[in-house]
Amino acid sequence: MKPSPFYSLWGGPIAMAVLTTTGLATALVSNTWGDWWSWVGLGVPVAVMGWCAWPRSVSAAPAPNTSISIHDSNSSAPARSASL
Repeated sequence: MKPSPFYSLWGGPIAMAVLTTTGLATALVSNTWGDWWSWVGLGVPVAVMGWCAWPRSVSAAPAPNTSISIHDSNSSAPARSASL
């Protein structure tokens, strides 16, 4: 069975929202086990955001061709190439 496009797009953010909400609520109203859950519920979203924001190394893939051709149709001069 193919997953719904809604959950493919919004599943991660909804899970992070549920973790954050339950972590905040248990930090306010609970003690002992709630302290542990609040650390998990608030720590996992922060860890995910840190992992996504961590700079990646530059890949060994070649740079895309960014040159464009500029040609004046009224002129007999050869086309010039300009880099973006």
